[in-house]
Amino acid sequence: MIDIENEVFSTVATQVRASFPKIYMVGEFVKSPSQFPCVSLVEVDNQVYRNTRSSSEIENHAQLMYEVQVFTNDTKGKKAKCKEIIGAVDNEMKKLGFTRTLLTPIPNEEDATIYRMVGRYRAIVDKDSTIYRR
Repeated sequence: MIDIENEVFSTVATQVRASFPKIYMVGEFVKSPSQFPCVSLVEVDNQVYRNTRSSSEIENHAQLMYEVQVFTNDTKGKKAKCKEIIGAVDNEMKKLGFTRTLLTPIPNEEDATIYRMVGRYRAIVDKDSTIYRR
């Protein structure tokens, strides 16, 4: 299996933390964050790219999908802050070679005082960890 999740998370987290030093970043799903602002960046799909599979079923490329969720709860400007943070994540994902396929606000059912946005990104990666835009 081709697995670059740790590298993607580390790269994005390092850059986002440089811009937002107090941000809480996690590499797993968060239903209700314990700290704010919070970014969850998770690989939600990793499937063999069948078009480049060898005749002996060797995986040469994988099609990946990452999901990012940003949570803010500022009294004023939480929407603007959320967009600013997800913009920083988006910029890093594009630099890595991912294509954004979704970016939308989502009502936070746990607590209506929290503003939440979700983004999804896709790319194809080869067994040498080279990322290709889809």
